[in-house]
Order: sequence, then structure tokens, then C-alpha cells
Amino acid sequence: MGRLLRDCALENSFPEDMAMRHALAAAKAYSGMTLNEFSDFVTKILVREVDGFEGMTYGECFYLPMVEVVEYLQDNGFTCYVCSGSDRFIYPLFIEGMLEISYNNVIGMDVRMEAAEQGDEDSLDHTFSIGVDVVRTNELLIKSLKTNKVLQIAQEIGQRPVLSFGNSSGDTSMHNYVIGGNAYRSAAFMLVADDDARDYGNPEKGEDLKEKWTAAGYNVISMRDDWKTIYGEDVHKTGEFHWMDELVEDRVPVEGLAEEEAEDIQYVMYLGTNDKDTDKPVFTQAEAMEKAREILMVHFGGYTIQEAHGGRLGDDGTEYQEYTLVIYLSDTTEDVVHAAADEMIATFNQSPVLIQVNPTKTEFYGG
Repeated sequence: MGRLLRDCALENSFPEDMAMRHALAAAKAYSGMTLNEFSDFVTKILVREVDGFEGMTYGECFYLPMVEVVEYLQDNGFTCYVCSGSDRFIYPLFIEGMLEISYNNVIGMDVRMEAAEQGDEDSLDHTFSIGVDVVRTNELLIKSLKTNKVLQIAQEIGQRPVLSFGNSSGDTSMHNYVIGGNAYRSAAFMLVADDDARDYGNPEKGEDLKEKWTAAGYNVISMRDDWKTIYGEDVHKTGEFHWMDELVEDRVPVEGLAEEEAEDIQYVMYLGTNDKDTDKPVFTQAEAMEKAREILMVHFGGYTIQEAHGGRLGDDGTEYQEYTLVIYLSDTTEDVVHAAADEMIATFNQSPVLIQVNPTKTEFYGG
């Protein structure tokens, strides 16, 4: 997923379902962590310097004018909430020392939790034990964007807010909920990222958004024209990024190759599509291809699939034919490949799938 985000960012083009892909991948990535373990992980990220800037860590990465707005509202008797599409459990750490907003006033993406020792037992049948931790699972409950934000606000706050602040199309539903049919005087504010001098905004796109969001009834705020500062006077845009280099660090050296040649490993997965118990196809060939594609897109930035037909003899001498997918994967790790294979095994009710590991040297040739 990191590589997919990298490639899309470089091309400035994200798939429409990227938010959901990222949410599903994040749920899987942190599955099995206790809340303290997840907090430790987040803390390690927050102390790092923000890529593309100097003078600011991720924990300090706040729009200072927005912080002023929150403080002003709180000084005048308003109760403020964070309502984000990101993971709910990031925010107690992220806002600590910057915003006086309690955890109870945080709404965000949620994954299902379970007791560390409950296994496959349903929570209604399970009794929590003393000394046991709560852990995250890989089951996404809700991605708090668009109408999901409205539903989360209605469920968790129980009242229609009177002010709404956002900076993306994922916030328009929340804005409409606030200003449409409200019994009280209400307003929505939309921030446009149009500053390419102090930040990485897009002035041309910003003009289109200003017109669109003004017509929708929102108060439009320009980063470039309305803000004296964004992150503070000591924070400077560098235009240099190192996160792409960091993704290279998790490549695994291949035994038998010189260090300068150990650039990549190719994984080849052979996925049969017959049910292991019945020796009959679980899905049609088109359905099998789509199911495999859905799993692969969660785990990898890219892949190649070839259709094949396999055959084998059963224990009784019967010959079985099987529609098979041969999947080629590069620029990844064994753990990620195994995670995808686990999903394939469960989805297609397979016996263990065959995975080949081949040393290779990859070049993306452009002429």
C-alpha cells in the first residue's frame, strides 16, 4: 500500500476507491496490536521530521490558524469535536499539547476490537479475564468519510452541530448536514489548499474548488490569500522528499547475489480455484479473477496475473482440472505476500498455495 500511495502521489492521480483501500490495508497492518502497542507506534512516527519540510515534526504538523479557531470557539463556550477519516486512536496522541479536546470528543475510522485471548469465540459468549489486553482486529467497522461522517456525528454526538470545518470533498456531507435544516444559525467553512509557496497546494485546482464550494453555500478560506502563516514562521518547505527512499529499506537481500545486485525479489503465487473439499470451482472464472484482484489491490501497489489451467490426479485416480491464476509480485516482502496468501486460502477454500521466490533485477524502462 505504501508503494501504491507513493506512485499515485508522484502522478497526482489517486483511484476513486483509494480511501477505502487504504482503510482496509491499515486495519490489516495493525491487527493484533494492543492499544498501548499502537500508541507506541504512533508516537514513534509523530517525533519524526515532516518529509518535505524543515523545522516541524509530524506531532507539530498543525494548521496554526485552525488551532486559533478552536481556541477561540472554546473560549466562547463552544464544545469542539475532531471528526476525521483517519484512525480514531491516533488523535489522543496527535492533539496532545496542541488542542484541548478530550478523547471522548474524537470521531474517526474504527476497527473491531476483541479480547486478546478470545480467538473465534463470539464476544457475547466470552468472559473477559483479569490482566488480558484488548487488541485491534483486521475488521474495518467504518471509514468516517462523506455520509459516514454524518452518521457517526449523529450517533456519537446526538445533536446537529452548528459549525463545520473541512478541507476536502469528504467533508461536504458533514457541511450539508450542519447547514441544511438546522434549527439554529449555522455555517460551514471549507479550506482550499492553494498555497504552493509555503505548502504543496495547487492554485489552479484551488480556483475551481473555490467556485464550486462557494456555490454550495460554504464559506471558502484560501491558504494562500487568507492565512498569514500555515505552520509557523520557522517551518519551511524544502521540496525534497525521503519517504520514497525509505520504502527501499524493506527489500530483502537475496542469498547468492552480490550486495549491489540484491535489488529485488519476485514472488510467484500459483492459486488454484477449486474448493479443496469438493474439487469443484468456488466461483466462475470471471468471479475468481475479480476476487483475487480485490485481495491483491489491498496489499500491493501492482501485480501481474496470468490465467492457466492445472491438472492433477486424486487419491482415487480421478483426474481433476482446475482454473489457476499465476500471480507475479515484485517490490514487496515475504510477510505481505503471506498475508495476501492467507486471504486467498480463506476466500477460495484452498490447501496451501504454491509460492516461488526468485531473485531478479527490475528496471522500469521509459525510453
